[in-house]
Amino acid sequence: MLNASQQFFNQLEKSNNALVVFANDWNGDAVASALAILLIARKMGKKIDIAASPDWKNKQTEKNPLWSFLPSFNEIDNKIANLRKFIVSLNIKNAKVSQIKYLVEKDSLNFIISPAEGWFSPEDISTSESGFKYDLIITINSQDLESLGEIYYQNIEFFYQITVVNIDHQVENEDYGQINLTDLNAVSASEIVYELFKEKENLIDEDIATCLLLGIIVKTKNFKSANLTPKTLLNTSKLISLGAKREEIINRLYRSRDFKVLKLWGKALSNIRSEQNGLLVYSTISQKDFMETGTDKNCLSEIIDELIANLPEAKMIIVFTEESAEKSKALVYSQKGLEPLTLFKDYQASGSNKFCQLEINSQIEENKEKILTLAQKALAKLSS
Repeated sequence: MLNASQQFFNQLEKSNNALVVFANDWNGDAVASALAILLIARKMGKKIDIAASPDWKNKQTEKNPLWSFLPSFNEIDNKIANLRKFIVSLNIKNAKVSQIKYLVEKDSLNFIISPAEGWFSPEDISTSESGFKYDLIITINSQDLESLGEIYYQNIEFFYQITVVNIDHQVENEDYGQINLTDLNAVSASEIVYELFKEKENLIDEDIATCLLLGIIVKTKNFKSANLTPKTLLNTSKLISLGAKREEIINRLYRSRDFKVLKLWGKALSNIRSEQNGLLVYSTISQKDFMETGTDKNCLSEIIDELIANLPEAKMIIVFTEESAEKSKALVYSQKGLEPLTLFKDYQASGSNKFCQLEINSQIEENKEKILTLAQKALAKLSS
């Protein structure tokens, strides 16, 4: 019987057109390991694309600039285009075609077909759909399909009809794939990808090695986290020997922080509050905070990432921000089981159950307590 790795390579070898996707939080490990899969598969001669829903933390900045130096980063699409084709068929047995035109009238697309001889009848027309564009889906760092965000919600049938390879290291992963490459002992998805392909080390060039090393560095906080293992250090050494650009990664991630963003981080920390023994953490960033630090909402992505990284015990993190005098938003990160999309449905929650955004049609304080009360009740129910 084939093990999961052998099944993966078997499916990849048979695939004519694959798609790699990752969760809509756009964390560095997910982005980097997905790009590594893309590059390796292409070196194997496979046709493959990459896609992810827009970053939940800031839809105005669709791609996180921190990872933008990685190879093929700009190929990441925010939607799955031309997934299926709608086919209109015309039986020409009894009448031959002389000319075809089309016109768009309001909401109608009209085809005008002139026969060379004879005539067409309504019975000559039939419609059908083509098969899906992709025959294999590879998901990276996604605990469930819902964490993929809009790409999943807009293409649910696709994800249930096509073979899914699920690559992840998170304990919350639901093993939803037909093939599940989940390793809870790995520190990152990038490490799993390296382990998967290290027998084909000739395929790992410096670009691929750089992607995989970035994922490991992000997940271990530059080798300072408690989850660091001897195996991780050994894999890191191998990746550097294969050409991974460690200095460039460190410079991009840790030595190029904008002073303005650090000031905004200070504002977020000064406003931080917690409830229920630190299970619920929240902060508020006002328009005044943005003005005083010379920043804007495009900087929120880094603030959320820092809060998540530094508060691992928090089950839910909420950052309230002002959009205008009469409109505000809340960015919500939550761990498994809290279902924020349902919990905050009255606030037009969008995104996924791990990361979502709330629309508040008022000043923050008018709805802040209501949102926090809902969160507290959900956390109490989860703990009971």
